[in-house]
Amino acid sequence: MTAIDVALEVGAKRTFAIAVEWPGWCRAGRDEQAALETLLAYAPRYAAVLRRTRLRFPRGETALRVVERLPGGASTDFGAPGEPSATDDRSVANDDLRRFGSILKACWRSFDRAARAAEGRELARGPRGGGRDLDRIVSHVQDADQGYLRALGWKVDGSDRDRTRAAILEGVAAASRGEIEPVGPRGGRRWTARFFVRRSAWHVLDHTWEIEDRTL
Repeated sequence: MTAIDVALEVGAKRTFAIAVEWPGWCRAGRDEQAALETLLAYAPRYAAVLRRTRLRFPRGETALRVVERLPGGASTDFGAPGEPSATDDRSVANDDLRRFGSILKACWRSFDRAARAAEGRELARGPRGGGRDLDRIVSHVQDADQGYLRALGWKVDGSDRDRTRAAILEGVAAASRGEIEPVGPRGGRRWTARFFVRRSAWHVLDHTWEIEDRTL
C-alpha cells in the first residue's frame, strides 16, 4: 500500500485535503473525512491528467497520511485552498522544478481538451440556473493565473493564454532560484513557488473537471 502525505486546510464550513507532493490533486468536503474520501475518489481523474507525462503516480491501493492541519479562513469556506503550509516553504531543487513544469503543462492540456470538447455544447446549470458558461470559465482561469502571477511577484507581457503560461513557468523558476523578493514593496508576503504551483494547478483542474461534469 502506498502512503500519500496530505495536508488538511480546515475551515468552519469546508475542509480541503491537499496531496502534498501532487499539485492539483486537492479536493474539498464538509469535514475532514469527507474531504479525504473525495480526494481518493478523484485519484483516477488526476492519474488521467498525468497519463502522458513520465511521472509515476501511485497505482493500486493507497492510504492517506495526514501530516499537517492548517486553520482555514474565508477563502477556504468560499471554496478555494488559500492557506500556505509548512511544506510550501521548502526549497525547490532542479528536479522539483522540472516536475512542477510537467504537472502544470499536463493540467493545461487537460483543461484545453475539456474546453475544446465542450465547444458548441450546452453546459448544465445549477438548480437555480447558476454556473459560468464556457467562455467565462476560460476567461476566469486566465484572469486567475494572471492574478496568481502578481501574488508570486512576477509580471506577464500581454494577456493571451500562451504568454501567461510561459510567464508562469518563468516566474516559478525565478522564485525557485530566489530571484524574487519574498516580501513585496508594500510589505505583503509573496507566494512561494510551491504554493503558487499547487494553487494554480488546483484551480485549472477544478474548472477542467467542472467543464467535463457539466458538458451535456
